[in-house]
This record gives sequence, C-alpha cells and structure tokens, in this order.
Amino acid sequence: MFNEMMRAEIWLQDHLESQQGIEDLASRLGYSTSQVRRRFKQCFGLSPSAYRDTLRLEKAARLLAFTPYPIQTIAMRCGYQNHSAFSRAFLRYHNQTPRQYRQEQRIKLYRNPYRQEHSGDPPAFEIRKLPTRQALVTRIYQQLRERHTNSLRKLAQRIRGSDALPERLKQGPNIALMHNTPLDSQVERIDLGPLIDKPSTAGVAIPASFRLLELPAQRHACVSIECLDEIPAVVQYLVSEGLPRKRCFASGEAVRVEWCDSGMTMQLPVLKE
Repeated sequence: MFNEMMRAEIWLQDHLESQQGIEDLASRLGYSTSQVRRRFKQCFGLSPSAYRDTLRLEKAARLLAFTPYPIQTIAMRCGYQNHSAFSRAFLRYHNQTPRQYRQEQRIKLYRNPYRQEHSGDPPAFEIRKLPTRQALVTRIYQQLRERHTNSLRKLAQRIRGSDALPERLKQGPNIALMHNTPLDSQVERIDLGPLIDKPSTAGVAIPASFRLLELPAQRHACVSIECLDEIPAVVQYLVSEGLPRKRCFASGEAVRVEWCDSGMTMQLPVLKE
C-alpha cells in the first residue's frame, strides 16, 4: 500500500498547477476516492487535498524567497487562479501575507553568514549547464539526523528495494534531490538513488519503491561541500549575493546533492535574469 500512496504523493507534487482533483488521482490508481483519502491519510497524516495545499504553499514560499516573480505569477504557478484566495491561504499557513514573507526572507538572506568576518570567505561556485541525465530514485520522508556524506550513503543502503538493484546500477555517482532545503517544511521529502545510463535499465526489473527520474538539461550553481550542514548558508549566499552578480536567480526547484568517493557537490537550479 505504501508504494501506491508514494506514487499518489508524487502525482500531487507534479500537478500543483493543475486543477485536476482527487477523482483524477483515484482513477489513475484504480481506487475509489474514499479509498484513496483513507489510505493516503493513514500514510501521511493528511488528506490528499490538505497535503497538496501544503505543497502549494511551501512551493510559494520558495518562489517568494528565491525568485523575482510577481506574486500573481507565483499564485498561478502554485495552482491558485485567484490572487485573493492565494493570499488568504498563504496567511493562514505562514501567518504572514506573501509580501510580508518575501520582505522578511530577503532580510534574512542578506544577513547570510558569509557577511560575518569570522565565517570565512564565501564559497567558490560556477554556473554549469548540466546535461540531461537519468536517476533511479526512491523517495524518503524523513529529516537527515546526520549531516554528512555518510548519512546519505547509509540511507541509500537502507532504503526499501535497494538490495534488489543490480550492482551495475550502483556503480556511478549518487544523487539526492532535497525538495524544501533550506526552508522549513512540514512534508520533508528527499529523492535518493544512483545516476544511471538509461540503456542500462533495459531488461532490469525496477523495484516498486523506485522510479526512473529524468533530470532535464538545466543551469546549476555548483559548489563543492564537505557536509550537508553547509547547504543553508551556501544557498543564502548564492541567492543574496553570488547569483545576482552573474545575473541569475535560484529557480526554487529542489536542491541537488551529488556524491561519489571523490567528494560531494551541491547543485542549485538557476535561471538567467
């Protein structure tokens, strides 16, 4: 049951802009709407509608904090057809209007740790257009207690179905997509698994808890990091100072962490101004 509800949760994330309802989700899964509501709440503690509202409002927070988009544009990108309805929903969830939230976050970003003399030099980064790639990922719903590479490595070994993956699919770099980092979230989600060549999955039975994820060609700000604890400060610096100097801004999409035996790289999706 959990794998089916995980697919339902991913469907909700992928259709935040859509007006498709839970009936469409139930039809896709082959269940009644009441079955989907009941099973989804058993797994995630929220109804599908409430969960999607949470995803929409947390996405809105990222876009307000990291992008220059007008509030009306952000409302539309988060599935709200009406600016007033969006503002009311945002106020209920975040206890601030969208405009107040954006102003507060910009002040916080401007006070990034690298502005303090004792914090050392800002991180070196470069903007790279990463090619289209594929990853074989599973989704986990927990915060990482250990904030270093080994925590990701251990987690990758423990996730359901990983033992069933052929060894040849585990030889390359691994990737983690952290959907809300560095902002707080009520619905923590991380996609985790190996980067692969798509032909290498031919004839391979993929465990039910995994899915093939295509990562489109896109620009990223790439920074070598020693541990996951660095990510919030690095993102703050990039958003407030580093990226504007290169006439770029963070897109609000998931932060990626790619690692192998030689080290770990944070990749922040960016767009040109």
